[in-house]
Amino acid sequence: MAGTSERRGKCFLFLAGILFIAVFVASFALGKYPVSPSELLHVLWGKLTGAPKDWADDIELVIFKIRMPRILAGALIGAGLSSAGAAYQGLFRNPMVSPDVLGASAGAGFGAAFSLLLGLNFAMVSVNAFICGLLAVIVAYLISTRVKQNPTLGMVLAGIMISSLFSSGTSYIKLIADPNNTLPLITYWLMGSISSIRVNELIYASIPICLGMLVLYLLRWKMNLVAVGEDEARSMGINTKVMRIIIVAASTLISSACVSISGMIGWVGLVIPHFARLAVGHDYRVMFPMSMLMGASFLMTVDDFARLLATQEIPIGILTAFVGAPFFLYLILNRGDKI
Repeated sequence: MAGTSERRGKCFLFLAGILFIAVFVASFALGKYPVSPSELLHVLWGKLTGAPKDWADDIELVIFKIRMPRILAGALIGAGLSSAGAAYQGLFRNPMVSPDVLGASAGAGFGAAFSLLLGLNFAMVSVNAFICGLLAVIVAYLISTRVKQNPTLGMVLAGIMISSLFSSGTSYIKLIADPNNTLPLITYWLMGSISSIRVNELIYASIPICLGMLVLYLLRWKMNLVAVGEDEARSMGINTKVMRIIIVAASTLISSACVSISGMIGWVGLVIPHFARLAVGHDYRVMFPMSMLMGASFLMTVDDFARLLATQEIPIGILTAFVGAPFFLYLILNRGDKI
């Protein structure tokens, strides 16, 4: 029976990998300057092998300067937010938990809004968003250490409080911002977008995101024990306190780095782990990579719609809410017993 479940999980994981590749290639073919899969492969192969250039400059510009950064950013941020959400839900044993719960997103949003109010450049906006996201979680963690009876619940409650404080600070910044110039910038950034991400920003953000995902991936089998319960995990020789710190640190690193370059993109970290769990079950050894692949495919797809649905690009955070909220409601009403 266990072998059948494992084979089923690997089969779904293989299909998710195929879907990821298909969405990645299709994303280049969509838009005002479509690049067919054969053209894409030809240019990529030519670049890798150093073959003589026999393609137009326009195609190379579209592939490497316009499409590639935002497609990779969509895949990276989608995988990152999904993996962080899966880790948080397992750690807190609560299916309603997402990367927002400890205040990382609200802190990052405040840092970005404050930087835009000061007129700083995009790089400093990203750096300050990253620092404030980490600061929010550190404060929430320090507060939770004062709760001796149930530190996990204390951390969630502290995160909600810190998130509320940073959200209030962001609202105040929007209140005093110049309504003609700064306020639209802050509002657009908070709605989330990956359209303006460039290669250097992607490289900068990919280091903490990939590092965090690697840590969570290596710990995925221990997360199975933590998700069952702290007493059971301790009986199996797991130091739950250290595990909690490592998982929270890695997840926060991912969340803050994602928000620092893309703005606030909600629902991905909350909804995608549920879809992964429904597909392959609760075993984190399979569910975790499944969440990463589904999250990457989901955000690349949503970004395709964001740039194709209207003449003016729609902020991606709006579309993830339009897609995520109804699906999550469906899950609660129809599959609540399996969430």
